[in-house]
Amino acid sequence: MRKKYALVGTGGRAEFFYGAIASQFSQYGELVAFCDQNMTRQHYANTLLQEKYHHPAIATYAAKDFDKMVDEQNPDIVIVTSVDRTHHTYIIRALELGCDVITEKPITIDVEKAKLIEAAVKQTGKEVRVAFNYRYAPHNTKVKELIQAKTIGEIYSVHFEWALDTTHGADYFRRWHRDKNNSGGLLVHKSTHHFDLVNFWLDTTPEKVYAAGGLRFYGKENAEDRGIEQFYQRAHDNPHAEHDPFALHLAKNPHLKKMYLDAEHEDGYQRDQSVFGDGISIEDTLAVIVHYKNKALLTYSLNAYLPWEGFSVVFNGSKGRIELSVKERSYINSGGEKSDEGEAEALRLTVMPMFAPSYDVPIQLGEGGHGGGDQVLLADLFGAPVIDPFKRAATHTDGIQSIMTGIAGNQSLKSGLPVSITNLYER
Repeated sequence: MRKKYALVGTGGRAEFFYGAIASQFSQYGELVAFCDQNMTRQHYANTLLQEKYHHPAIATYAAKDFDKMVDEQNPDIVIVTSVDRTHHTYIIRALELGCDVITEKPITIDVEKAKLIEAAVKQTGKEVRVAFNYRYAPHNTKVKELIQAKTIGEIYSVHFEWALDTTHGADYFRRWHRDKNNSGGLLVHKSTHHFDLVNFWLDTTPEKVYAAGGLRFYGKENAEDRGIEQFYQRAHDNPHAEHDPFALHLAKNPHLKKMYLDAEHEDGYQRDQSVFGDGISIEDTLAVIVHYKNKALLTYSLNAYLPWEGFSVVFNGSKGRIELSVKERSYINSGGEKSDEGEAEALRLTVMPMFAPSYDVPIQLGEGGHGGGDQVLLADLFGAPVIDPFKRAATHTDGIQSIMTGIAGNQSLKSGLPVSITNLYER
């Protein structure tokens, strides 16, 4: 039986999901409704459905009419791709109304909301899936396979460096993510992917976190310290933005214009704010140490203004070392080049046994984002059920465990002290 899907939040990430259902997975599922606070954006989503995917327009509902949508359309599954701080609202209400949920990461942004989600799952018996596409990237799955096979024995420590460049990294400082009240900061919004990978790779959960960092590159004060004298609030129609390499010009991108610029009159949301403006409350430079329940240690860094995009991760074990280096093609979120998102341009996976020669492990990449991992995730979410030996499907528990590292990191940034996740979650 085909499942019925409704989607709430028709911004930049939504098309990843509704486009897949409307095309390659239409035999398994049916789109029945969009829900958003912005009707213009919903109408544009319907235009894309019709013109790009040759799919009939579907019903649209204002955010305040979420219950009405579920009652009238009777979806089996609600897909949540709204602003992070609202995820819990739609997840919990969908569960209460009898729907399962697929949510974009992060599952939510603070402990209180996480507890409410966990309670709702227990009370309703319904399911929440978190769309962790990084688990499905072939290179990340291969690392899981190597660790699972004890290729380098027991893992004692992990060093993980993530680089966001001046295209993708800067984009978090133009949009709603720049307000930590909306996103939880990069330690929650972005790093949830990375902390989930470590939990997934090591089959463990975090126990204690220490973090340091701050806003070092973006923001008006930092720009002033570097001698910049001309500032602007947003790029659109502003001459000071014309030659700024960090400016996003919505009017020059038809997709972004229709999704955001033409929709501003409804909610006032500006997608093209200056990365060197006031009002940025998230960090761009972060270092984290994590202790895990299996006694492994993680040293992690995230920087959002670098000349390249990608990551390197090293695993040190009782029988040797694994090194993975990935350079990714950068992108602007919802910039109209969806097939390039997170696509691996160059990667190398090396195993270094303790008493034998090192060797590179071949990786078979697929088409699409994250080395083909996005398509594998979508098939897992919307296609025929399959048995996955790596158990990549992420539950609400996985989603909560992944954000707890970032939430504890945010607490540590404030206090300057290590934070116990057990104490943080159970107090």
